Amino acid sequence: MTNSIKVILLVTVIGTTFNLIAQEAQPFNGNTRFEQLDKILPTPNTYRTASGAPGKDYFQNRADYDIKAELDEKNNKIIGSETVTFYNQSPDVLTYMWLQLDQNIFEKNNTTSAISIGGIDKVNFNSTPDNPNFQDGKDYGYKITSVKDKSGNKLRFTVNQTMMRVELPTPLSPGQSFIFSVDWNYLITEYYGRSGYEFFPKDGNYNYNIAHWFPRMCAYNDVNGWQHKQFLGQGEFTLIFGNYKVAITVPNDHIVGATGELQNMNQVLSATQIKRLEKAKTAGEPVLIVTQAEAEKAELGNPTGKKTWIYKADNVRDFAFASSRKYIWDAMQVEVEGKKTWAMSLYPKEGNPLWEKYSTYTVAHTLKSYSKRTIAYPYPVAYSVHSVSGGGMEYPMISFNGGRPEADGTYSEATKWGMIGVIIHEVGHNFFPMIVNSDERQWTWMDEGLNTFCEYLASQEFDRDWEFKRGDAQYIVPYMKTDPTQQVPIMTNSEQVLSFGSNAYAKPATALNILRETVMGRELFDYAFKEYARRWAFKQPMPADFFRTMEDASGVDLDWFWKGWFYGVEPVNLSIENVEWFAADKNDPVINKAEERKAYNATRETISNIRNRTDIPQTEVEKNPKLKDFYSTYDKFEVKPEDTRYQEYFNMTRTDEEKALLEKNKNFYVLNIKNKGGLISPVILKIVFEDGTEEVVRIPAEIWRFNDKEIKKVIPTDKKVAKWIMDPFLETADIDTSDNSFPKEPEQPSRFQIFKQKAGTSMNPMQRAARMNGGVVPGAKN
Repeated sequence: MTNSIKVILLVTVIGTTFNLIAQEAQPFNGNTRFEQLDKILPTPNTYRTASGAPGKDYFQNRADYDIKAELDEKNNKIIGSETVTFYNQSPDVLTYMWLQLDQNIFEKNNTTSAISIGGIDKVNFNSTPDNPNFQDGKDYGYKITSVKDKSGNKLRFTVNQTMMRVELPTPLSPGQSFIFSVDWNYLITEYYGRSGYEFFPKDGNYNYNIAHWFPRMCAYNDVNGWQHKQFLGQGEFTLIFGNYKVAITVPNDHIVGATGELQNMNQVLSATQIKRLEKAKTAGEPVLIVTQAEAEKAELGNPTGKKTWIYKADNVRDFAFASSRKYIWDAMQVEVEGKKTWAMSLYPKEGNPLWEKYSTYTVAHTLKSYSKRTIAYPYPVAYSVHSVSGGGMEYPMISFNGGRPEADGTYSEATKWGMIGVIIHEVGHNFFPMIVNSDERQWTWMDEGLNTFCEYLASQEFDRDWEFKRGDAQYIVPYMKTDPTQQVPIMTNSEQVLSFGSNAYAKPATALNILRETVMGRELFDYAFKEYARRWAFKQPMPADFFRTMEDASGVDLDWFWKGWFYGVEPVNLSIENVEWFAADKNDPVINKAEERKAYNATRETISNIRNRTDIPQTEVEKNPKLKDFYSTYDKFEVKPEDTRYQEYFNMTRTDEEKALLEKNKNFYVLNIKNKGGLISPVILKIVFEDGTEEVVRIPAEIWRFNDKEIKKVIPTDKKVAKWIMDPFLETADIDTSDNSFPKEPEQPSRFQIFKQKAGTSMNPMQRAARMNGGVVPGAKN
């Protein structure tokens, strides 16, 4: 017994007759692409179930913060003290705690200053001693001045690079809490992509975007224990939820935006500003709380004292703030899933006219779009704060976003879409990972990839003509074409990811879009994706929880997809090798003999025979009829009685199903498709018929389950086919579409221009090259 399948078809190949043809499938080749992920994914348990949902024993710890901090503008310094209440909600007894000291990445003696995080043969100067932050002789990094328990007793602590271990005076049992305080200060660095300050030399003012600015509790969970991987710059932050009360003291002419709700509005805002905020609650468009004229006036003044802004935020995983006297401030309320929330923007005049026109509208759109696909936005506010151009960074309820027009207020289309895109992306991070709280230090794709996918959907809802290039399958092709040795799987630790933007953002976003559009369909995908967000909102999911939930909620086996797209680096590269055309044989002797006659006559139309009709006026037989015999007049294609009797017998033995098939006069096409790239994929075919009509056939990826190298697929049609086109809508990320048509499409011609040269002139080689290059002289400044 062999591992092969035979399908018996009664067919006639056009031009040649066969009574029986056996189409034999390829032998099973040990295909493992459809094996389940059981050997790879962690074993389900009472913390994380096989369905992808949190288990009955799932736990996560919590930390509440009461923070008092001052922004020292003269010295660009943060001085702070915090009281932390840590709740041990794990089943384990803890003898110490770990806190994150992210600012220590800038400490001169920190080993991360010697690490390149830009990938192979690339250097990221933000993380090396070549960064300007390291060249001014200042002593960056945290200065921890006190660590005490609630009674004021000193606690033993050890600083290890960007982590600090605090030893507990007595073991902390499950269900217990521990209160301690930390005093610290540090020098603020120039903005380096995540936080810092930007100095504006024309008016001598600063824009402060302050984040990972206080010692923060590490996560302790059922997967890693303490997640205290060092902060190297690329892998972001793994945090736990808690309630925050933060008092921020700044120069009294600053405007402060922060995570949470402002608690002392009457003490820090003017009566006019409060009145404008009240108006903004019911306005249909952003209302200016601080106008550009007011901000420009503030730029020229000097602070006369200090103000303390008090913010409160519940059930958040982090806290960030922004402060400057340069801020224009606009706001509006937007209804999200039946609940009002604030959309706000803070920006200097350098951001206009772009920011005033687009920022707050974009915040509002993002909250509505993401809420529809995940859970309703639960927080009272979302800020977009202007930052250094070229990047963005996210924190709960507040994000720092680049995008700046030219000094004269003009801007390119790329600048416009870049700014709107970064605002959607960073505000969108409120959902991933600020609510669906994945482990960023370990798995970048779980927040960046999922968020980029939602950003792709939100961009389509923002403007139909926006050509957003992370999510659409065709735009990942250049990356998928790169040398596999220079790629890593999506399922790679954040610090080891190469081609960070392509691998952690674009590729997972594209994979999810292919899942939604091509593999699962929108309805199944959207339901499962929303269920994942619902299950893991305000919890800490891992990759297996996402994979399992998507399958559990949709009823679709996707292990083959996760293995190919997330655990591998192979590309999609399918080709149509050949198409054979068959027609059902009715055993009608009249039809069959006519076909045979036609085929025979075609073989007689040789060039010699055609020319001989004129070059040979008469053959010998034509001259002398006596030379003719029986075979001279015999018609070998004549229908004989025995042929008719065979037809009658054959008709008697046919089943009703076979008779119905024969009456339909269908064409049968056998497509030979090869998988040259390795990554299996659904097969999408556009059939163009001879009459100009079209039909699309979608074949699930499971067609590769017996052989992942080559398949043959029989497709019956009522009409004759003129052309077959595979992946007609560019939805599978096939890296080579030149072999996706049959008959093969001719290649596009190279173009040349015709020039008329005047008499008496000549061209030197450079001029000739210029003409061949469209008038551009290679290597010259044109």
